[in-house]
Amino acid sequence: MRAWRALRRAAASSSSSSSSSSSSSSFPADGKPRRRAWETSLSPLERVRRLLPPEEAAAVARGAAAVVPEPPQARPEKEEEVAMVAPRQALAGAAGPRSGPFRAGELALAEMPRKNNWTLKVLCRLAAEAVLSSPGGLLPHRDIIGQLPGQVLRTSAGKRLLLRRPSLDEYVLLMPRGATIAYPKDISALLMMMDLHPGDTVLETGSGSGAMSLFLSRAVGPQGRVLSYEIREDHHNLAKKNYRHWRSAWGIGHTDEWPDNVEFILKDISAAAADLKSVTLDAVVLDMLDPQCALPVVHPSLKQGGVCAVYLANITQVIDLLDRIRSCKLPFLCERIIEVTHRSWSVLPAKLKHNKSSQVVGTQENIEEPPQNEYEEIHIQDEAVLKESEYNESLSAAAETNHSVPYIARPSHWQEAHSAFLTKLRKFQPLLS
Repeated sequence: MRAWRALRRAAASSSSSSSSSSSSSSFPADGKPRRRAWETSLSPLERVRRLLPPEEAAAVARGAAAVVPEPPQARPEKEEEVAMVAPRQALAGAAGPRSGPFRAGELALAEMPRKNNWTLKVLCRLAAEAVLSSPGGLLPHRDIIGQLPGQVLRTSAGKRLLLRRPSLDEYVLLMPRGATIAYPKDISALLMMMDLHPGDTVLETGSGSGAMSLFLSRAVGPQGRVLSYEIREDHHNLAKKNYRHWRSAWGIGHTDEWPDNVEFILKDISAAAADLKSVTLDAVVLDMLDPQCALPVVHPSLKQGGVCAVYLANITQVIDLLDRIRSCKLPFLCERIIEVTHRSWSVLPAKLKHNKSSQVVGTQENIEEPPQNEYEEIHIQDEAVLKESEYNESLSAAAETNHSVPYIARPSHWQEAHSAFLTKLRKFQPLLS
């Protein structure tokens, strides 16, 4: 309050002095107009300080410093930018290798459309001096290396090829094979039967071509372990080769490595009882002609409540297996016997006998009827199709797309045949008599 009173007294004295001297000395001797203190470019606080005595001006300055809040520190925008960019960089780093260009040593899958809605797939390992050979012509690998997956390239004959990275199920179907592989549709059901988790230890009998071993390796993860027994040396070597090729190609196209958790063992499972004494198995999968011969060997190492999944081609083999379990009184309970079947469907635009779609029929130039702005129904050889004589400009593009062509949906002529019977056995603790 004292400060404001002093300010008012100073302002009153200055106004009276200025009014008395304004008539006589409006301009100084040099002829330039006089500039007062409050007319200079000063802050309001500086103007108050100029008008008050020194002691009161200091008190006002201290009070203003205590009352006026400090200007908020400008939050560094760089921190916010870093916080927003970091997740993007993490996502880019995670998705970069899969969306990056092809490199030498990777696996590439080429797709070429064929007749009757059929697609030809060719699997190759990229090398700088190699050439991809297909029924549609040749394509040097150097033209593929450096390209992004999902692009369409033309062969020497002008045919189009879609290049991309293969999935695991496509690789096991196209990789070299000696024995008949377990198909992905059956492997997925077996994995669900065994209920595998990362870190589990699984026993496989019958390495074959390595298809089952690859899926088991991914299911148990880097901390898990897969023991794959094979009695034939040629199948043993081929399974190791296919597994090594997939693992090396994965390491080139991804930042993380495929787990090296499969141990291929060239040995008859019936003679491996001593090797399994120190191993606790979480699950067992049997892919062999006589799985009943392996059950007495593997069941002591299988944990209580563990699942033994059996892959058999014929139902008579399933009967022999169950009869052996009953006669030998093995501690296994048969929970399920299933056959996995897939039914493929074809959904295509309707075509007439001259192999032209019904949309093309509606735009023929030989139609003699006067143009109309509506859809009319035409019956051609007992087939009712919709024809549009003249497109209405007011229709949206979506409406034209949805109503221009009728579709036919039916099961495909080619269907997947029977592959195997899957039997789920669970180990239990028998009651003491």
